[in-house]
Amino acid sequence: MAEAGKTAVRIEGREFILEKTFDAPRELVFQAFTEAGHLKHWWGPQGWSMPHCTVDLRPGGVWHYCMKCEDPEQGDFYGMESWGKGVYGSIHAPEALTYTDYFSDAEGNEAEGMPATEVELSFAADGDKTRVVCRSIFDTEESLRQVMEMGMEQGILETWSRLEAYLPSVK
Repeated sequence: MAEAGKTAVRIEGREFILEKTFDAPRELVFQAFTEAGHLKHWWGPQGWSMPHCTVDLRPGGVWHYCMKCEDPEQGDFYGMESWGKGVYGSIHAPEALTYTDYFSDAEGNEAEGMPATEVELSFAADGDKTRVVCRSIFDTEESLRQVMEMGMEQGILETWSRLEAYLPSVK
């Protein structure tokens, strides 16, 4: 189990697994992952903003977003936009949800040649804290390797650090 403040990361075959305990109640952490008003404040790596975010939280509903690099220190990434789309599967608020994550364009069309990911999120209450486990399941180990080479691990660790910093402002 990950202690508050630390993120446990592991790879098992074609799965990338993150686990972190956040110092906030489960309902709030679930909302932070599923409401556009929250996501805009923390989703994305350090130096990136979210100028577009819509969430239709229902099975078959779509989460569509754009991350934009606002940090000139990030060199070639500065000014870059990265669009993504999640299509929700099951939703059991505030315990768990699943979605399929795609790279997309501004219209929500899935990017060809980029791997999709099945994401399983669980939110376990631990007193006034919440343990989040995220399992990102890829079709193949090669697909997982492809996104790891794109910097996925650093990006998601920075993203979860931003969530950790954001939660006290809305508790």
